[in-house]
Amino acid sequence: MKMAVFIDIQHVKKQYEDNVVIRDLSAHINSGELFTLLGPSGCGKTTLLRMIAGFNSIEAGTISFDGQVINNIPVYQRNFGMVFQNYAIFPNMTVYRNIEYGLKNKKLSKQEIAQRVAAIMETVQITPYKDRYPEKLSGGQQQRVALARAIVVRPQVLLMDEPLSNLDAKLRLEMREAIRQIQKDVGITTVYVTHDQEEALAISDRIAVMNRGDIQQIGEPEYIYQRPYNVFVADFIGHSNHFAGEVVDVLNGLTRITLENGHLIAMPGLKPLNPGDRIQVFVRPEEFVFSTKEQGMVGKVLVKLFLGRYINYRIDFGGAEPAEVTVDATTVERIHNAGDTLYLTVNTQRANVFHPDTGVTLVEGVVSNVP
Repeated sequence: MKMAVFIDIQHVKKQYEDNVVIRDLSAHINSGELFTLLGPSGCGKTTLLRMIAGFNSIEAGTISFDGQVINNIPVYQRNFGMVFQNYAIFPNMTVYRNIEYGLKNKKLSKQEIAQRVAAIMETVQITPYKDRYPEKLSGGQQQRVALARAIVVRPQVLLMDEPLSNLDAKLRLEMREAIRQIQKDVGITTVYVTHDQEEALAISDRIAVMNRGDIQQIGEPEYIYQRPYNVFVADFIGHSNHFAGEVVDVLNGLTRITLENGHLIAMPGLKPLNPGDRIQVFVRPEEFVFSTKEQGMVGKVLVKLFLGRYINYRIDFGGAEPAEVTVDATTVERIHNAGDTLYLTVNTQRANVFHPDTGVTLVEGVVSNVP
C-alpha cells in the first residue's frame, strides 16, 4: 500500500452546541511532508487533528486522503497511526510485544511480523530494549516505542499530538531530531500538533499557524519567521520589538519612516503608502546593527545577559517599551554593560511593517498561503 498520501481539508467546521471551534478552515498537506499545526492552547489545532483521525465529527466541509473523502469512514477503517502526548503503550507488554500488537491484529504471518518489527526497531533505535517493559524505559525510549508501534502497521498518515510535551528539555531536543529523521526515512505524511514554536521551526517542512480556529499563515519555517503575514504570526513565532511609525515620503522605491523615538529609517519593498500614514515596524532582536553616533538611534543598556555565543540586551531607545537586542558574541568589538550608551540601526532588509488597524503585512509579496 502507498505509504504517503496528500491530505485536502476543505472548508471544515467544528462546533459543540453553540460553541464554534473551527468555522471555515482549509489547507492542503503534501504527500510525505511533516506538516505542523502550531498555535496557542485552545486555537483548534488538536480539534483539527482529531477530525482527521475521525475522533471528532465534521459539521461542514470535507477531509480527503488522495482525493477520497473520509468524512464518513469509521475510525478503525481510516489508515492512520497516532502518537499521543502520554505515549499510550501497554505497561504489561515488552517493547517487542507493544510493537507487534497492531500487526497481529492484521493477521500477518509470524515471519512478516518478525521482519517488520525488527526493521522498525532499528529505524527508531530501540533494538537493545526489545525485551524490556515500559517501566524500565526512559521517557524518550517510551516515545520511540509509541512511534514504532504507530509506523509499523504502515499507515497512510501519521498523526502526532504534542508528543514531546511530557519530556524534559534535553530529551525534547533529542527526540525532535529523532522524529524528524525517522519521518524522512519512512517517508510518511505526518500532521504534527504543538504549541512550541521552536519545536515547530526545527522539525517542520511547513507550518500552519493557528489562532481562534483559523489558520493565519502557512509556509516553510524560514518564511514564516522572516516574513510573517500578520501581527499575530510575528508575535507568536519568535519575539519582535514594536515601533510605531509614520511615513515621511516615498523616494526611489524607498519608504522613509520616522519611528516613535525620532529615528528615521528607509524601508525597501513596501506596498504603496502615503506621507502621514501610520504604520507598525516590527524588528526582531537579531535585526539590529551596531552603528556610529551619526547614523544610529541612541539607546541605553538596561540589562545585559551573556549567554556564551550570544549576548542579549534590553535597551531603552526612548520608545514605549524597551527593546530586546541579540548579538553574536564572537563578532562584536566589545561587550556593553548595563548603563552603557550605544547606537544601533535597523536592518531594513529584514524588518517587517504592518498596518496598524488590520495587522496585515505591508511588505510587498508576502502571502498567507491559506487556501
